[in-house]
Amino acid sequence: MAGNDWINSYLEAILDVGPGIDEAKSSLLLRERGRFSPTRYFVEEVVSRFDETDLHRSWARAQATRSPQERNTRLENMCWRIWNLARQKKQLEGDEAQRMAKRRLERERGRREAVADMSEDLSEGEKGDVVSDLSAHGESNRGRLPRISSVDTMEAWASQQKGKKLYIVLISLHGLIRGENMELGRDSDTGGQVKYVVELARALGSMPGVYRVDLLTRQVSSPEVDWSYGEPTEMLPTRDSEGFINEMGESSGAYIVRIPFGPKDKYIPKELLWPHIPEFVDGALNHIIQMSKVLGEQIGNGNPVWPVAIHGHYADAGDSAALLSGALNVPMLFTGHSLGRDKMEQLLRQGRLSRDEINATYKIMRRIEAEELSLDASEIVITSTRQEIEEQWRLYDGFDPILERKLRARIRRNVSCYGRFMPRMVVIPPGMEFHHIIPHDGDMDTETEANEDGKSSYPPIWAEIMRFFSNPRKPMILALARPDPKKNLTTLVKAFGECRPLRELANLTLIMGNRDNIDEMSGTSASVLLSILKLIDKYDLYGQVAYPKHHTQSDVPDIYRLAAKTKGVFINPAFIEPFGLTLIEAAAHGLPMVATKNGGPVDIQRVLDNGLLVDPHDQQSIADALLKLVANKHLWAKCRANGLKNIHLFSWPEHCKTYLSKIASCKPRQPRWLRNDDDDDENSESDSPSDSLRDIQDISLNLKFSFDVDKNERGENAEDRKSKLENAVLTWSKGVARSAQKTDKGEQNSNAGKFPALRRRKHIFVIAVDCDSSSGLSESVKKIFQALEKERSEGSIGFILATSFNISDIRSFLNSEVLNPTDFDAFICNSGGDLYYSSFHSEDNPFVVDLYYHSHIEYRWGGEGLRKTLVRWAASITDKKGEKEHIVVEDEEASADYCYSFKVQKPEVVPPVKEVRKLMRIQALRCHVVYCQNGSKINVVPVLASRSQALRYLYLRWGMELSKVVVFVGESGDTDYEGLLGGVHKSVVLSGVCSSASTQLHSNRTCPLTDVVFYDSPNIIRTSEGFSSSDLRASLEELRVLKGT
Repeated sequence: MAGNDWINSYLEAILDVGPGIDEAKSSLLLRERGRFSPTRYFVEEVVSRFDETDLHRSWARAQATRSPQERNTRLENMCWRIWNLARQKKQLEGDEAQRMAKRRLERERGRREAVADMSEDLSEGEKGDVVSDLSAHGESNRGRLPRISSVDTMEAWASQQKGKKLYIVLISLHGLIRGENMELGRDSDTGGQVKYVVELARALGSMPGVYRVDLLTRQVSSPEVDWSYGEPTEMLPTRDSEGFINEMGESSGAYIVRIPFGPKDKYIPKELLWPHIPEFVDGALNHIIQMSKVLGEQIGNGNPVWPVAIHGHYADAGDSAALLSGALNVPMLFTGHSLGRDKMEQLLRQGRLSRDEINATYKIMRRIEAEELSLDASEIVITSTRQEIEEQWRLYDGFDPILERKLRARIRRNVSCYGRFMPRMVVIPPGMEFHHIIPHDGDMDTETEANEDGKSSYPPIWAEIMRFFSNPRKPMILALARPDPKKNLTTLVKAFGECRPLRELANLTLIMGNRDNIDEMSGTSASVLLSILKLIDKYDLYGQVAYPKHHTQSDVPDIYRLAAKTKGVFINPAFIEPFGLTLIEAAAHGLPMVATKNGGPVDIQRVLDNGLLVDPHDQQSIADALLKLVANKHLWAKCRANGLKNIHLFSWPEHCKTYLSKIASCKPRQPRWLRNDDDDDENSESDSPSDSLRDIQDISLNLKFSFDVDKNERGENAEDRKSKLENAVLTWSKGVARSAQKTDKGEQNSNAGKFPALRRRKHIFVIAVDCDSSSGLSESVKKIFQALEKERSEGSIGFILATSFNISDIRSFLNSEVLNPTDFDAFICNSGGDLYYSSFHSEDNPFVVDLYYHSHIEYRWGGEGLRKTLVRWAASITDKKGEKEHIVVEDEEASADYCYSFKVQKPEVVPPVKEVRKLMRIQALRCHVVYCQNGSKINVVPVLASRSQALRYLYLRWGMELSKVVVFVGESGDTDYEGLLGGVHKSVVLSGVCSSASTQLHSNRTCPLTDVVFYDSPNIIRTSEGFSSSDLRASLEELRVLKGT
């Protein structure tokens, strides 16, 4: 019953406060803004500290002592409600434990299946369940970094970079980004990440071998913010290499490039940016293509200079970078900064918000899906510490440290991974500017304490600190952290107070932010500060501990310098420290360190070797480490020297050197038709695409393509025939590409002969209506053709059919509707897995496959290993459901090289698409799973392939302007439907068409469709129910695609 006494005391305190717990949510918001709610504090104490049986007992007691007094009634009601709150919290904790247990089982099952597929016996290097012997997951960590002169290292490295002229693209979307006078802390979106990406771009722009760096962000032209955020371009001058830009070239250096997307006159938080990302991707794609051409004229001998990498920062930019990486076929890098799954786990543990409330507030599921896609697409994931890898990234379906280790071991042994891929995790700590820091030798006695005027020459902050001490010359133990329970400052004060030798030898300085009045501080901060003041009084530490009320950012270097002059020590005793930037700052000023062994300080100590690591929960360990460093002058001097010697490893040049070396290790990727092949060019007799087309005709254009070849035919003739065909088409494609590059404005009159036909169209209309039968598609096509009959006859417009059908289905559909293949300029089929063009050169086979498109989308395609896993998954559904007949069956006839198709017999019992994607990711198989035709078919294509990405490919390949594209879709569609609605193209939603697919395929989405599509966009228009061809034309006139009559 002792617990009940505490409960009763807390309940009485709640009644004394006044406001009821009805205001729980509002009080939480107030507390987050810096105000404290005692009511919420006591409620949390009751719920988190006591069992529900004790709470029920308190309620029963309150009910038994019921009286007509208002206070007793309130007490009874409050007991009941808090008891129910505790029960709900317990239920949530139970559900969370079950979810985590299920996740562990799924991960272990997926790992076992993946290892079983990789049938070779595991070597000793592949065994075990830890990754502690590998740094950055694949890189040796057995020895410390070589300690050689930073200047010598950089000079040697710079000489190796001569001749390189790299183009790098960085992306950071949210917040307010500019080069100077950054408004850090203006809001939650404008913080450390903004400073990091700007400094990274600036530093990369000044590195040898880097010609240009573009930092892409959002253009904000709003009266709410400064006009500078609306400037399209801002140059970032280098800090320490003036004149370097002029030596390189007119477009070289680092730039902030602002892409307009989202509301034009409004600054919005990052949670509301998600539906606008496709618009950014299209705008960024246009900028990169244009810049590549400009750089090609300057440094590429007329050939476009493609980005060597695209680097996304945070989940929103990662999602954008993945789409751009797929559209451009260039390597992608990703830095999470903070991760959605980790945040969601923390919020769920707090029990204040349900999963639905978390998602509604933070759009957390959309963010997590973006991070999963970033893992799918990234060559390299850059982290600040190993803790981020081992405790945060391992929460994701797409990354398993154990399976990653096995895959790396197989890669090193040149053994097949059976289509499985993991991004490479690399630890590169953030860079810092050290050129302005000058470590001082000597002690306090060597400083002149007064200038000629008799005034102190010390910085003002020194006097502010030293006034606390009875003997300010003693070594100073310095802690610099906000008064937060996680920073563990109370344990530090206890350790200092209870160690008499340490008190006699040193002083303690606590820089705990700024304050005017403790009563005006947030509740948590005030509580920590009051606890520290009580400890100072308890141990009688007056004259030995300093805790100044105010300091500025410019005072911080002087504080470090004061501690170094007294031969003091810097300490970070936090329970967990993700990185530890203050440790690097302290080392740069010559201060040895004592730091927590949890998190980033482990990596810092491994590199700097300038201090000791301690268990933050062990008070005695903290005291012993501090005493050892302060009392042992030889050890102090050694740690100081090590820190100053190795600190350059955390400088921006060193960061960029490591960064660029990791980029160099990526396999170069770019569009295949842009690759230089001098031998082929020199030996080519003609640049004309017509000659190559005649070569195709000589082989015979009616050669059987993949849709005509007998699936059972495996003889050499079939393979030879296929090889000849592919070579001929590649030759044709190369000729077309060269011809396109040579075409200038003076050749516009010859456009009528261009192939494919979409190159000469003013507008392109994409029919992407997803019906479960060809009859529904047929009706939509007829109405669209009728609405545009005039423009069709003039030849000014073209059509593309984008569908989940394969080319055989398309051919059958055209025949059944008496349509000519040349009515369409291109066919995006197999949900984006294949691309064909129509051709007038053969009546029997008027379809020409774009094999360059296959090379464009094949990144991380799992091939046969993926197919076997999918077949096994299909069989497992039948077993789980206890069905006699197969529910999902492989459709070998409909499958293609880059699309595995499955027939679904009972769509209502098949798991949602997100479960299949999750299963593939757990097994390190990267793919895009699409449920099609109202759930009766499943297509699995490469991870960065889709119908919307195919449209971007056509823009890249043939210059088809996306702003001149109109996409017709139904009310719903396949599970890749959402990608067709965003971007700079126009979209027409056909009301009443494909409406049944909404409940069948989209009811169990990862995140709401409204988090993906901005339906209020002026580029999206909806027709009326039962629309006619004239209604369609009116809609196109409203979109200003057609002129009104």
